[in-house]
Amino acid sequence: MEHFLLTLQNTIKKYWDKPAASTYKGETYTYGEFATEIKKLHILFELLGVEHGDKVALCAKNTARWAITYMASNTYKSVIVPILVDFTADSLMNLINHSESKLLIINKEIWDKCDASKMPDLQLVVDIDSWSMLYYSNDKAKSAYEGYISEFNNRYSNGLKPEDLDFPVETSNEMCTLSYTSGSTGSPKGVMLTYKNFSHVVDFCRRHIPSDNSDRILSMLPMAHIYGLVIEFIYPMCNGVHVTWLGKVPTPAFLLGALADIKPYLVVTVPLVMEKIFKAKVLPKLETPLMKCLIHIPFVKSLIFNKIKLGLEKAFGGNVREFIFGGAALNPDVDKWLHKIKLPYTVGYGMTEAAPLIAYSNHKQFVPASCGRAIDWDTVRIDSPDPKNIVGEIQVKGPNVCIGYYKNAEATEQLYTKDGFLKTGDLGIIDAKGNIFIKGRSKNMILGSSGQNIYPEEMEAVINNQDFVLESLVLERDKKLVALVFVDENASEANPELKAITDVAEHIKNSSNANLPMYCQLARVELVEKPFEKTPKMSIKRFLYN
Repeated sequence: MEHFLLTLQNTIKKYWDKPAASTYKGETYTYGEFATEIKKLHILFELLGVEHGDKVALCAKNTARWAITYMASNTYKSVIVPILVDFTADSLMNLINHSESKLLIINKEIWDKCDASKMPDLQLVVDIDSWSMLYYSNDKAKSAYEGYISEFNNRYSNGLKPEDLDFPVETSNEMCTLSYTSGSTGSPKGVMLTYKNFSHVVDFCRRHIPSDNSDRILSMLPMAHIYGLVIEFIYPMCNGVHVTWLGKVPTPAFLLGALADIKPYLVVTVPLVMEKIFKAKVLPKLETPLMKCLIHIPFVKSLIFNKIKLGLEKAFGGNVREFIFGGAALNPDVDKWLHKIKLPYTVGYGMTEAAPLIAYSNHKQFVPASCGRAIDWDTVRIDSPDPKNIVGEIQVKGPNVCIGYYKNAEATEQLYTKDGFLKTGDLGIIDAKGNIFIKGRSKNMILGSSGQNIYPEEMEAVINNQDFVLESLVLERDKKLVALVFVDENASEANPELKAITDVAEHIKNSSNANLPMYCQLARVELVEKPFEKTPKMSIKRFLYN
């Protein structure tokens, strides 16, 4: 198995003067310039005293500089800690402390909400947009920042050359990325992923989703999540693809404009994006009385479906060879229609702990309603007496499976079966050909519209922190987050301020949203009349309220 950094190094040398990484409507780096920026950061790490295995935190919007920072850490043998920009300042600081990060590269507007005194391990903070210093804890850190560019110029007086690259490839079993699945202030789950984990997924993608230097891709998913990180950045760049990041949360018009400009060969997204486009622009036309009649005429049906297919493809740039949906099941009605019009789409399956890919089949082999077959590096089984017919937990073993949770031995022990299979927490069956069908989720995670992981328990903790809330339950209804809340009717007697509240549900919603990240804002709060039903362990029986 070739180390993915060796693959990347060879690709950089091969395409030295070709475009590698861009921020849409912003700067572009060739592969050589990309490598040069990496080397500059290596020298900063060295002068700062970042050692093998030390943590470097990264909390910034998706840009080409985000990619440079990530890969600089990977190729230095430090451990990168990518953190979602939507986390609250308290969650961000908690994760920096939990990871023991020495260096933080961040957007200034995010840093301005933080308190350096609450992060004692942090030595240096750098603004990713200007590469300027935002904070230093000691003279060594200040000196490192002030001297790293001149030191680079001294070492590479004639500029960096392809022969100067020598990425470490003896690190396969070592951790390279610490990915937090939430911003919990309790016991955060930092997934420990190794170079080997990534190398096997990158190898699979390069063999099964071919691409080359003539291709472009538009990265739309959060890079702090492994799905977007690997499938929209690491794998394409290892193939010499020109990767472009949006740089901001897009409006529909901005996104459509970017797709038209970039003309990506591959679109990787969550199902909700396609569902919104299909239901808004296509489904109403298909459901008119005239169209319902026309699609029963074989020749006419073929013409209509082909026109719809070309229209959808054009909306995404007109050059897409495959659409990959992941993170959640595709709406059954949309799935049926996409199959009918022969859109080149597939649905994959994975999780952070598998870096992230567990199952995938290309669009020609994809079976509707499934999530593909196990990737060829993995063994997938269903914990069921009859895996083809009786639903059981999906379990996986392979070289892409993580080595556990950072500083969380209890959660790590619970993650694996006694014979070493990863317990996904997802429920499904598998057919005779190996196609996996997800039937439900034993975990409670909700996937946000842009690919963010939303954990109801964390939202409930914020809601329950209000004086008169006794307990709450967060659900997803019609793609919106709704909280069911049981309140203490006697609380207003002890707190005069509560008597003035005319709409308790609206007050709870607004107060909660003020303390929640933008990607998990409540759309509605509904008051319930009695406590939620509980299990013997006093956990809420969530399934009763879905």
